[in-house]
Amino acid sequence: MIRTYDRKLIIEDGSQYYGYGFGADTDKVFELVFHTGVIGYQEIFSDPSYTYQGVVMTYPLIGNYGMAADDYETFHPTIGAMIVREYEDHPSNFRAEATLSEMMKKFDVPGISGIDTRKLTRSIRDFGSRKALITSVDTPLEKGLEILKETTIPGNMAEVVSCKESWEYATEEPKFHIVAVDFGIKHSILKAWKKRGCRVTIVPWNTSAEEIRKLQPDGVFLSNGPGDPAAVQPAIEMIQQLRGSVPMFGICLGHQLISLSYGAKTYKMKFGHHGGNHPVKNIATGKVEITSQNHSYAVDESSLKGTDLTITHMNLLDKTVEGVACEKDSIYSVQYHPESAPGPQDSGYLFDRFIQMMKEGKAHAEKN
Repeated sequence: MIRTYDRKLIIEDGSQYYGYGFGADTDKVFELVFHTGVIGYQEIFSDPSYTYQGVVMTYPLIGNYGMAADDYETFHPTIGAMIVREYEDHPSNFRAEATLSEMMKKFDVPGISGIDTRKLTRSIRDFGSRKALITSVDTPLEKGLEILKETTIPGNMAEVVSCKESWEYATEEPKFHIVAVDFGIKHSILKAWKKRGCRVTIVPWNTSAEEIRKLQPDGVFLSNGPGDPAAVQPAIEMIQQLRGSVPMFGICLGHQLISLSYGAKTYKMKFGHHGGNHPVKNIATGKVEITSQNHSYAVDESSLKGTDLTITHMNLLDKTVEGVACEKDSIYSVQYHPESAPGPQDSGYLFDRFIQMMKEGKAHAEKN
């Protein structure tokens, strides 16, 4: 049976891709990015870092293993859309409790399948991320372009995805207490801290340094998250006031905010890093880690000169900054995702490093 196209993707440059709808039957504007992972579409769908982004999956078959309750990265996905070559709505997996399309309908996320994702990926690679619209096949191109022109994607997306009130991620007989500032934190990160015997207090993105001090943490963790780091000004000020008084560790957006707090600058990348195969060199050891990444902004290497930060990790594909540290302030960060969900598990040592840092901090405090 020949299927009839019922949805299309309109890009702000005027190009159109025709396909078949799945997920929510709604029109939505988003920023186009592509993800090179072979697996992990559930984690991608539920990762808050993909807020207002339409993810083009370069792996051709999506949906084949369904959705499992334990694999969500947030309870309320905010991804813009999912764009795939072939969508499978009859998963084969004993853990599956729902299909991807069912969950996309629940959270009002549209999808389109049947398009040439290789061509679209090359377009993003060559011309950069752009705004796009998933809409009905009957929507005139001129109307779609007008909608794209009139729609602005917010800069401070951490405000959208962060928790509104503090909450606890408890563990039995905790050894350390971490305050995690939520810019779009993933559940896999919380699981990584719990595995290491940490009680975590998750606080909103704009929590002040004074409020964090009252919680008496052994360490402060700055989470991943979406959007422009320069727009998250309250967090930058909080880091400036706290650094040096308590160990701090940041990943992804947290890494960018730490860099901004020391006077460095960030910039929007052409199409960002989204995948599980990025080689990153640890400058201190010379070891290369294969990493999971999801970001559209990066730290400007030249702007780090004259700050108290040193570069600890570099991306071997494009020489972008992947990690910084300030030893005297007991602070460090990485651009990639060491919790590896989805992705390789080369970088779990970064969590252990923070445990050691908090242990040394507690020993020093007890001695004095």
